[in-house]
Amino acid sequence: MKKFMLMAGGTGGHLFPAMALAQELLRRGHVVELMTDHRVESYGADFPASAIHIVPSATPSLTNPVKFLAGGFRILGGIAIAFGKLRKAKPDCVIGFGGYPTFPPFVAASLLGIPGILHEQNAVMGRANRALARFADILAMSYDKTKFADQLSLEKLVTGNPVRDRVRAVAGTPYPALGGDGPIRLVIFGGSQGAKALSDIVPAAIASIAETIRHRLHIVQQCRAEDLDRVAETYRQAKVNVELASFFDDLPERMAASHLVISRSGASTIAELTAIGRPAILVPLPGAIDADQKNNALVMEAAGGGWIAEQATLTPLSLGTRLASLLGDRDVLQRAAAAARLLGQPDAVTKLADAAERLAAKGNRPQ
Repeated sequence: MKKFMLMAGGTGGHLFPAMALAQELLRRGHVVELMTDHRVESYGADFPASAIHIVPSATPSLTNPVKFLAGGFRILGGIAIAFGKLRKAKPDCVIGFGGYPTFPPFVAASLLGIPGILHEQNAVMGRANRALARFADILAMSYDKTKFADQLSLEKLVTGNPVRDRVRAVAGTPYPALGGDGPIRLVIFGGSQGAKALSDIVPAAIASIAETIRHRLHIVQQCRAEDLDRVAETYRQAKVNVELASFFDDLPERMAASHLVISRSGASTIAELTAIGRPAILVPLPGAIDADQKNNALVMEAAGGGWIAEQATLTPLSLGTRLASLLGDRDVLQRAAAAARLLGQPDAVTKLADAAERLAAKGNRPQ
């Protein structure tokens, strides 16, 4: 039995793959603890760890000198706090899943000589992981071609992006029948924190679709809490069957029952879509410095499993036209679903757990 300390930013994109690894390591009889930030209270209440440690961190500001200094002091404080917690916990190995909340504890682990793995979920290596690579023993990647990874000299391993147990449980669900006058099921979501743009555009797009298709729609949409009322009103006026919530605990099951998904293209979203095998219209988060979501979406589109819709040019009319075309072509959706499934890596968590056990067995590095 070994003890593993997982480290992740406190949003779903980082916590979900960490949760998947925690579940696998627990099945193998190990002890798992988590280091993260305060946001875990919203997205990680069910995280399977024997202890959860909150460590302060900050995202460095490169444009404001005062914020840069304040962030630097907060990160140094986080390293000191994590150092004390890790020295007491004595993990055999640490695994970081990115985001700046990973930075202080991963650096502290390196100072203590604890071996570590960095996992990169995206097709573009994140800035925190790039900064931490010098402290890691292994870089585990979701994609064989990961931007910025080639220049690093540490051991690299392609594992894929781990998905949670409840995603793996529905990964074999056949694509639902689509034809005649039966229901057409759409799932719309914007990641664990929601997406205002999807609340602005998607309901109006659906309202523009011909009634012959619209009356068959069964829609599940995740919205931010402040958007729920206006989104509900748009659907009510369009006479569309819809279920709205600010968060769905059973989203994997709903995705498996769907014919088409409209979503952001965060790493965990892509991993879950491809593991389950569902086609998607992907709306990458605009403005990201490294365009990580766009690069993720390009991988899925190139494989034939989805279609990119850039937010800057997306309108209710353009989206409505695309939806009407897709929903009227069963063969196109079925081919895209099959292509998405071929891209999926439901065994990613097994590969990452194997690497973690291998590294833990080597013992601590000399300090």
